[in-house]
Amino acid sequence: MSDSIPRVQASDAARALIALLRRLHGELLFYQSHGCCAGSAPMCFAVHELKLADDDRLLGRVDGVPVYASQSQCDYLAGLQMTLDVAPGNSGSFGLEDGSGQHFVAHFRLWTDEEVPRVAAIGPA
Repeated sequence: MSDSIPRVQASDAARALIALLRRLHGELLFYQSHGCCAGSAPMCFAVHELKLADDDRLLGRVDGVPVYASQSQCDYLAGLQMTLDVAPGNSGSFGLEDGSGQHFVAHFRLWTDEEVPRVAAIGPA
């Protein structure tokens, strides 16, 4: 649907950090983690650094950079729009932004009843 609402969007600060990381590392991808060391956070990798699992799904793209999550995480996120943003400080995560003095964060909001029919589909990885 051409007038679909994206599941993932980004702040200007996040777009600027994405552009910097792309210049330094080439093609990127995001993975919305759901636990372990980094907690639940968007993590940015060079495409060759992370092998996707069979149950990973594409939530959307930001400036052409795909944003993935596991099927179980997508089930949880289905009712939410994600906005990638940045916060000051290093996160200590495995993401490429670690050491830059900034780290990616995700903000979520519920879809309105009017938006639900127009929300972009979650796709296969």
